Amino acid sequence: MRAIDPIIRAGLLGELRNKPGIELREDGADVVIAVAETGLRELLTSSTRLVLVADQLRQAELWTAIERGLTILLPRAEATTARLLRAVNDAYRGHAALPPEQLGRLLRALSQLNEQVLAPRDLTLSGLSHRETDVLRLLAEGLDTGEIAATLAYSERTVKNILHGMLTRLGLNNRVHAVAHGIRNGLI
Repeated sequence: MRAIDPIIRAGLLGELRNKPGIELREDGADVVIAVAETGLRELLTSSTRLVLVADQLRQAELWTAIERGLTILLPRAEATTARLLRAVNDAYRGHAALPPEQLGRLLRALSQLNEQVLAPRDLTLSGLSHRETDVLRLLAEGLDTGEIAATLAYSERTVKNILHGMLTRLGLNNRVHAVAHGIRNGLI
């Protein structure tokens, strides 16, 4: 649990202590709860699942929270004990929630990121280029390098270069690992 204000921190600790299913730990927690009014960047460290209690996040603060593992953003007015416990449980189970206005801003920002940064570089929000996705999909169908090249009207060398670039960038070991990564992450 993290809070810049020691009174807020003490209140949360007192409220959540001895609640069923909640184990309060300083390090190694499955879900981190943070309460922020200011100093969001200093407050947050990388976390696998973050429940953030905050109001009126600016776009940059929302991105910072997402980079640090934001799973659920809970407005302060909704931060009752019952709602906070439900948010922690939801985050632990892998669910995510943002207030509608924050979700709308996030989706607009993702669209803008795609249009201005990714698309001009032939990347998609998945992290793969369209060419990489096509090659990976055909690889998953069992085609070899020559068959992929013929299907896409590329040279075999181009297919090998696409695969090598993707394997290197994503830290994958081989073609099988690439296909497994694509399937696990819903990329193909």
